[in-house]
Amino acid sequence: MTRVWQWNRPVTVREVLLDLRSEREIAYTTVMTVLDKLHRKGWLRRERVGRAYRYEPVSSREAYTAALMNDAWATGDNPAAALVHFFGLMSPEQREALRDALRVAALFPTDPAAPDSPERGAENGAESGPESEPESGPDTGETGSGPAR
Repeated sequence: MTRVWQWNRPVTVREVLLDLRSEREIAYTTVMTVLDKLHRKGWLRRERVGRAYRYEPVSSREAYTAALMNDAWATGDNPAAALVHFFGLMSPEQREALRDALRVAALFPTDPAAPDSPERGAENGAESGPESEPESGPDTGETGSGPAR
């Protein structure tokens, strides 16, 4: 996944192969098999171009990381304690990045009771349908086991 995310555009098996071969010897069929498995697990989408497929990530690396953190946080018995321990592991630079992220997140509240939220509009008799349905979060393709790296 790291290689596909780095390209930031749809890639072919051959492109990933040549990129990987700059570091180690690897077979074309190995790369093809891994990309196909990632596609079947929902991590990559693909489009046929001529005789080859072009693969691209279903979600960004950041969305994948956020989903992993959310899953890890949700599995604990005491999420607040887990956060305290997590913050204790952070460097000062990471804590500052977290502060910045919280400031940005505060600009985009997700409170369902907010006047402009789609959920509140439906409660007030707003017409329902695709235009008024809330958008779901990014699809990370999370299947429980995570991608091969």
